[in-house]
Amino acid sequence: MQGRRLDKAFFEADSLEVAQNLLGKIIVRQFDNYSIKRYRISETEAYRGEDDLACHAAKGRTSRTEVMYHAGGKVYVYLVYGVYWMLNFVTSETNYPAAVLIRSAGEITGPGRLGRELQLDKTFYGEDLSTSKRIWVEDDGLKAPVYKAIPRIGVDYAGEWAQKKWRFVME
Repeated sequence: MQGRRLDKAFFEADSLEVAQNLLGKIIVRQFDNYSIKRYRISETEAYRGEDDLACHAAKGRTSRTEVMYHAGGKVYVYLVYGVYWMLNFVTSETNYPAAVLIRSAGEITGPGRLGRELQLDKTFYGEDLSTSKRIWVEDDGLKAPVYKAIPRIGVDYAGEWAQKKWRFVME
C-alpha cells in the first residue's frame, strides 16, 4: 500500500521526536532494476549535537559528518567494519548536527543487515529524502505504534551518553 511521502518538515524536528515518530513509517527503496520494496521501521536510535559523545559530530565537523550539519531530511550513511553501510536520517535544523539511525525495519533486524538488504553504498550519502527516486519514507496512515525507550547500544565509549534512553523499539 502506497502512503504519503514524508516531507522535509517532518525531519527538521528534534532527533528524539523524529526517532519516535519514524516508528511504524515505511522505508521505500527503488532498486536499480526498478523493483520497489517497502519496510516498516521498527527500531530507531537518536543522536543529537556535538555535546552527545555517542554522536559522530562529537568530534566536530568533518568530511564524514558534514551532511549532519545540513537541514533535516538527508541520508547519512557510513561504513562500519569495512562491510556494513548504516542508514541514518539527518534531523533538526541547519548547523545543528543530529540524526536517527534506523536499526530495524520489516523482517530485517540490525542496522548492518538492513543496509545490506537496502543495497546501500556511499552514493546515498546526502541523498534528499523528499526528492530521491531511490529511497524515501512514507506514512501509510496507520495508528502510531506502542514502543519502549531503552539505552542505546554499541556506544559504551560515550560514558553517561550511552545510558540515554534514546533507542526506540516497537513492542
